[in-house]
Amino acid sequence: MKIKYGQIGVGHAHASKMSVYRQSDDWEVVGVAEPDAGLRRQAEADPIYRGLKFMTKEELLNTPGLQVVGVETCVRDLLNTAEECLAAGKHIHLDKPAGESLPQFKRLLDDAAKKHLVVQMGYMFRYSPAVLMLREFLKNGWLGEVYEIHTLMSKAIGNSQRKELAEYPGGIMFELACHVIDLVIGVLGKPDKVHSFARKVGPQDDTHLDNQLAVFEYPKAIASVKAASVEIDGGERRHLVVCGTQGTFHIQPLDAPNVRFTLNQPRGKYGKGYQDARFGNYPRYVGDAADLAKIVRNEKAADYSYDHDLAVQEAVLKASGLKTS
Repeated sequence: MKIKYGQIGVGHAHASKMSVYRQSDDWEVVGVAEPDAGLRRQAEADPIYRGLKFMTKEELLNTPGLQVVGVETCVRDLLNTAEECLAAGKHIHLDKPAGESLPQFKRLLDDAAKKHLVVQMGYMFRYSPAVLMLREFLKNGWLGEVYEIHTLMSKAIGNSQRKELAEYPGGIMFELACHVIDLVIGVLGKPDKVHSFARKVGPQDDTHLDNQLAVFEYPKAIASVKAASVEIDGGERRHLVVCGTQGTFHIQPLDAPNVRFTLNQPRGKYGKGYQDARFGNYPRYVGDAADLAKIVRNEKAADYSYDHDLAVQEAVLKASGLKTS
């Protein structure tokens, strides 16, 4: 039987993932709620939402049999909306980043844990075939002890988007690099310290931080996260490199991934030395939606814990130079 799914908000940059749920055999989309009249008009004219019922939040949350809500509002409204959904007893897919208040996000996660409700974060690389391959290598210990990670998440944006992002003082690190911070925490866990560096390249009459670096300290490892919103064709250089004492694993680009790795000795079906694995384009969010369906049906446990998501958000805020209390 299909799982009933509804979406609150269409203002998030990744709200178009609605198409994944509409095309999946796991899900039955019951409708969309968007309180902003302008955003609602845009969505009603968008083929992604064509034929769906638009309703109020109250109507959506009271839809008989509804189990899961996708929270796809503008970032400033994510946490308040998520709390409403959990209060109504719904599992949620919560888009990123998880707001600007760590205490509120912790309260939200604690509430979800008490009610045995799923909070799946919308970090877009979790089910990339390259990241799944990396997780296999790490699980099997093929890279040895990880001592270094370096990653980059950049792009070039126009003036209108700069004005939108300037609403959030965390800059492009907060908006974009959260995706790779999720991966760093997935490999090394919560850092001992986070150091944040910010520079500004773009027009001086806006406040958007467009050139940022964060360094994460661990007992035996260092991770660097770089993000800029002024890099031409930055998507091609997006990468994640994980270095261990017995091998190195390099994904580039992240969005249509190719992998180049090296091992100090044969491991499983892989030989010693440098090798390549090419994946190219893959359907983003399909893996997330499929995994969420299995969790809701109690067919498996979540791959990412509440503690992991809290550690990610704390690291995102610190990396962005924001407060965590």
